[in-house]
Amino acid sequence: MRLDKFLKVSRVIKRRTVANEVCGQGRVKVNGRVAKAGLEVRPGDRVEITLGERIIRLEITEVRENVSAREASGLYRLLEG
Repeated sequence: MRLDKFLKVSRVIKRRTVANEVCGQGRVKVNGRVAKAGLEVRPGDRVEITLGERIIRLEITEVRENVSAREASGLYRLLEG
């Protein structure tokens, strides 16, 4: 699944266009490398998103096309540090 779509489906970022913009600005890293919106992500990938002064670090645990709002947080695990 594309990175921008994963961020939207998992509800880490609410809209795919915003996810695409954030990726385009170089504020998203996957496995330590700056990632473009079209990068294919898989379970086990580590994602770091910089939003202002806030940094969100997560590990993808599952990739699914459609999930309910309640199940969305099960697609990733938040990492500390």
